[in-house]
Amino acid sequence: MNDRSSLIKYAWLSLGAAVLTMGLKAVGYLLTQSVGLLSDALESGINLVAAFTALTALHISAQPPDEDHAYGNQKVEYLSSGAEGGLISLAAIAIAVMAIQRLLNPQPIDHLSLGLLISAAASVINLVTALILIRVGRRERSIALEADGQHLMSDVWTSLGVLIGLGAVGITGWQILDPLVALIVAGWIGFNGFKILKRSALGLIDTALPEQDVAAIRAILERNCGSKTKHHALRTRQAGSRSFISMHIQAPGDWSIQEGHDLLETIEREIREVIPSATVFTHIEPLEDPSSWIDQELDRDIINDHPQST
Repeated sequence: MNDRSSLIKYAWLSLGAAVLTMGLKAVGYLLTQSVGLLSDALESGINLVAAFTALTALHISAQPPDEDHAYGNQKVEYLSSGAEGGLISLAAIAIAVMAIQRLLNPQPIDHLSLGLLISAAASVINLVTALILIRVGRRERSIALEADGQHLMSDVWTSLGVLIGLGAVGITGWQILDPLVALIVAGWIGFNGFKILKRSALGLIDTALPEQDVAAIRAILERNCGSKTKHHALRTRQAGSRSFISMHIQAPGDWSIQEGHDLLETIEREIREVIPSATVFTHIEPLEDPSSWIDQELDRDIINDHPQST
């Protein structure tokens, strides 16, 4: 969908969940003095900052195109998701540092049952919210919303690790299990943070559409370009939920403008049916003109004017 304003309510959902779970986990830490619960509460605090970031990004991306941003504002979502990936990675480092400190200086855990109950309640809240955000983010192709959901899901994994650690301490009495589990969770969270950072960076450098989408576009071109027409210079990129696709169509020079226009309209319509929110640019060229063969690369080679085969 093109109207990003409808996604803002989901960012508010994330914000509310972050406030609630941060409060629960902070109480849990104060009662138990568990480093696992402390790391869990810390990540919920980062979730709060991340939710504000996603909310701001969605507000900006919802703004319509203007003279200074003719292609819209949706690339800001990559900045938001990159910030979230960085925050997740920082949370992983902070958790690891606290876990190592607790390994070197073990401390007893108090009110274990209550700590388990609080962590479980916070996990359920985050799990439900994360699943909603990830589902909506993927459906609407909002990387900011999806990254926020992945951030909350990393919090769920943290809480699960804390539950396992506290449960193991309760069963065995081995206090060392609490920081060891926190270290494992930190490694998993850091890995997820790296993946989000990678996706954000690829979006900012105009990465092509997924391979299956490009294959679908090529199939449309092959179906519509018969023996009299050819195509080349297919280029794709993605910016948030929008896809940008451009290509050159070569047709006989004696075609009328209407014939060429009808072919391009058919190609563009079929592509938009397959690729949601696609902006398609087509350029028609005379098949017999040698200059129509030298612009297959991004930067046109004005020196090489020899015809090339497609």
